[in-house]
Amino acid sequence: MPKKQHDRVYLADLLADPLLWMMMKADKVGEADLITLVTSVALWKTACASGLSDGDAIVPEGPKDYRPGVGIVLLNTADQVFVGRRRKTKGKSWQMPQGGIDEGEAPRDAVFRELKEEIGTDQAEIVAESERWLFYDLPPDLVGKAWRGRWRGQRQKWFVMRFKGKDQDIDIKRHHAEFSDWKWVALDDLPDLIVSFKRPLYLEILEEFSKAL
Repeated sequence: MPKKQHDRVYLADLLADPLLWMMMKADKVGEADLITLVTSVALWKTACASGLSDGDAIVPEGPKDYRPGVGIVLLNTADQVFVGRRRKTKGKSWQMPQGGIDEGEAPRDAVFRELKEEIGTDQAEIVAESERWLFYDLPPDLVGKAWRGRWRGQRQKWFVMRFKGKDQDIDIKRHHAEFSDWKWVALDDLPDLIVSFKRPLYLEILEEFSKAL
């Protein structure tokens, strides 16, 4: 309990700093984004202490209310990244392919399965894998609703993959039609395209793979 109180005081001190507010405004980061980022860093520190950084684990032990999953930074020959627009979602937000890891499934197996399910083809090769598991939290209004209320967020292994097929091989309607539309975009445009509560995660992804992208 004392530690949680200390964390709240620390966050309040951060939000009271006018210099921080200027930086947040310049980077288009809101208070909710900052809270999510601080929470993600705290979870990452806990995860590292628990051995979650082991890339060979199938699904590591960790916070039980975070859904284990994979995410894909899929690049074409022009180094543009694939993004899709989720079906049955409001707004104009886009996202990279991602999905849950099945019980007993290794992340590297899950990433090819998810790729085929979401874009209709798995013609790609892995270029890089995140060294650690990345976390994000659902916004309060979605907690208890998304995933039938089972999860409060996700912990994900992310992969950079190089697309080896052609655009006509991509068929987002082939399986469960996760996306209603798709396009290739510049990497620098990613943070502005994603829904706000995932923006800190995407900034972490770009930093994690800065040498591979």
